[in-house]
Amino acid sequence: MKIYTRTGDDGDTALFGGGRVPKDTARVEAYGTVDELNAVLGVAVAADPEADWADLLRDVQHDLFTLGASLATPEARQGRRRPETPAVPSDRVSAMEQWIDRADDEAGPVRAFILPGGTRAAAALHHARTVCRRAERRVVTLARAEAIEGGVLPYLNRLSDLLFALARLANARAGAGDVLWRK
Repeated sequence: MKIYTRTGDDGDTALFGGGRVPKDTARVEAYGTVDELNAVLGVAVAADPEADWADLLRDVQHDLFTLGASLATPEARQGRRRPETPAVPSDRVSAMEQWIDRADDEAGPVRAFILPGGTRAAAALHHARTVCRRAERRVVTLARAEAIEGGVLPYLNRLSDLLFALARLANARAGAGDVLWRK
């Protein structure tokens, strides 16, 4: 099988379960931004692959494929059923909350607005956080127009919180501290 198909050369793409849509529709924007987030998480993990949070983020990368599959699959339409996709792993939300609490306990309380930066790992995690927030906004736009699986938005919301907490933790462990906003 070749990587290129030429079927999208005119600006449309196939959805899982059939049908074609323009590449700039809300659905494609949503799952495309989740895909971008997955790539940015790969960079964050590569920045500190031995960190105790790296395995968690590798699991999240698998979860994001599941979210992407769900977002790439529209609801059933007349004459067409919706293919089965794995369920969004909503149990991971509670695991992320536990990691957030652990990271916050170790990094200490937030006392000011924090700028993205510090160590390479922290900067990569902050970058991932901002892409996660954009993915969340794209999914909100999609959800206004079409049905989405219920666990997608809570997952992305909690993930962005986790990435913020992990960025702070990476800086704290490196002795770099947070980069504070000068007012």
